[in-house]
Amino acid sequence: MSDSQSIDVVHGGTKVLTMETLNPNVVKMEYAVLGPIYIRALELEKELAEGTPKPFGAILKGNIGDCHATGQTPITFVRQVIALCTYPLLLEDPMFPEDAKQRARGILAACSGHSVGSYSASPGIAVFQKDVAAYISQRDGQPCCSNNIFLCSGATEGIRIVLKMLMTGKSGSEQAGIMIPVPQYPLYSATLTEFNACPIPYYLDEENNWSLEVDELSRALTAAKGKCIPRAICVINPGNPTGQVLSKKNIENIIRFAHKEGLVILADEVYQYNVYAKGSQFFSFKKVLMEMGSPYCSHELASFMSTSKGFMGECGFRGGYCEMANFQDDVQKCLLKSISARLCPPVLGQIVMSILTNPPQEGDSSYAKFQDEKSNVLSVLAEKARLITDLFNSIEGISCNEVQGAMYAFPRIYLPDKAIDAARKLNQNPDFFYCSQLLEETGICTVPGSGFGQKEGTYHFRITILPPLEDIRRILGLFKSFHLRFLDKYK
Repeated sequence: MSDSQSIDVVHGGTKVLTMETLNPNVVKMEYAVLGPIYIRALELEKELAEGTPKPFGAILKGNIGDCHATGQTPITFVRQVIALCTYPLLLEDPMFPEDAKQRARGILAACSGHSVGSYSASPGIAVFQKDVAAYISQRDGQPCCSNNIFLCSGATEGIRIVLKMLMTGKSGSEQAGIMIPVPQYPLYSATLTEFNACPIPYYLDEENNWSLEVDELSRALTAAKGKCIPRAICVINPGNPTGQVLSKKNIENIIRFAHKEGLVILADEVYQYNVYAKGSQFFSFKKVLMEMGSPYCSHELASFMSTSKGFMGECGFRGGYCEMANFQDDVQKCLLKSISARLCPPVLGQIVMSILTNPPQEGDSSYAKFQDEKSNVLSVLAEKARLITDLFNSIEGISCNEVQGAMYAFPRIYLPDKAIDAARKLNQNPDFFYCSQLLEETGICTVPGSGFGQKEGTYHFRITILPPLEDIRRILGLFKSFHLRFLDKYK
């Protein structure tokens, strides 16, 4: 008998990792944005490429906030600096503006071996930490220490790192409890499942434009008593998937609640540039917290930002930052120890974040073009936000709160009882049933509201506002025709 045969006999010829032996928390976790409907959309895309006849000519991906995948043009200065840094011989090329070359030279000087292919310090390159701190200080009119900044692989990694720090390492009633909004970005529910933590859901008020009410926070926290140890409250502002923008007063109330209940505040602020509605304005939690004075100005706050959203939309570079404000020094040291295990965030993502927080200044040769490209992206997004809100509200059986910010609409669909019954017979959520048929008949890929959480008895879906205006109009036209056919079929 050979050695390999004897090993097979010992293990019974079975695999070590099976669905029965896999980490059960990984099996349970779900991420609806890239869930079953998206997987089916990829299958349909492949079938179209193979020539299989369909009632549509292309898959229209409205499921994910991937700006460049839906046609947004990259910001020129960003790509120029990245090109110069990755291929320094271009520094001699006269086609590149001098300020881009100066920026690239400074970046290369800050990299080990003058190469973006080298590791950086675990929290990020020091000069980039200072860029972020200066940006926050200017944005908020409040001091920010660069030692409180760590750069990360998109805001997602930063959020996961901080959530991991909040875990108790215990189970049952002693496991960590994290307050999360409903509807919420499924990163939070998926990560809490993976970390074996207890989600404490609080409901946003759809009837009041997805507002966040303190009474509801209190109800949610009371309901969690005895089930877990509440550690933090997550707030997404502007909202994903709901698109609301919190008022300053609302943020003050949340801070008071968190301080009273001893909860760390996790402020997901990746859409801070994406504010469209008249009268809406972005206020950072850091700014409001500091302006409230003692005792609130010393409350623990972790806030997150990304290069993937806003006006850059550089999802693939994976750039992000986290500011850890008011945490104890020994906690900061443990955080540094924790992130050192990942070595460092992508250096190119760090560069993009440094440009976001330290863009060309007035008088620089690239300033005018940078500002023009930035304002164009944001103004077109504002136009699409208005268009998509108005159109959904003009259709029978649908209501949609104003898309005040972020990159999505989250309309409510009023499904006929017959459609709900048909879904239940297939053991499907009614909004999943609806979105599946929408995909099969039109090629439009959306995410069912059940993937984000929603109030019992209500049904929604999320769709991005990112595609070009002409595509948005076409998508909404196809959607309206489908929706009316659906209502007629199941009325």
